[in-house]
Amino acid sequence: MLKAICSGKELTDSVFYCCVSDIIDAPELEKLKEITHHISTTRFQHCLNVSYYSYRLCRAFHLDARSAARAGLLHDLFYYDRKKYNAGKCKGQPSHSKKHSDIAVHNAEQITEINPKERDIIQKHMWPLTFSAPKYKETYIITFVDKYCAVLEFCIPKIKKITRSL
Repeated sequence: MLKAICSGKELTDSVFYCCVSDIIDAPELEKLKEITHHISTTRFQHCLNVSYYSYRLCRAFHLDARSAARAGLLHDLFYYDRKKYNAGKCKGQPSHSKKHSDIAVHNAEQITEINPKERDIIQKHMWPLTFSAPKYKETYIITFVDKYCAVLEFCIPKIKKITRSL
């Protein structure tokens, strides 16, 4: 089953899935299922969460939901351990927060053709840490949804643990 965090909806039977069906099973994305992200989830699940909720918001606001879904799925397409990268980086090297979006764009281009909006979304999803502001409304949505999903991914397991002990 393919579900976003806090959603009971099976995503393979949805219009959302049609937007990402050609890339979601790519071996490059499969690798993300083996990488822990935000302590309690995988990088793949995080990307799926961002993709799905950004898609929903963009549809609600009559924006480019397809580009948001695709870019959301590809926005953290990198394979290194970010904690090890930051611990071992040399003075003058960019931080993971600033560097990984360029790596994600490069990796996304190896899987599929990305349009200018998808490129902007992936490159600037860490704004305001990226110095240039997003060009599209969809980029702002992904930026905020990414942070929202990160908070959920950190908090949900802790809440479940607390409620189990009550």
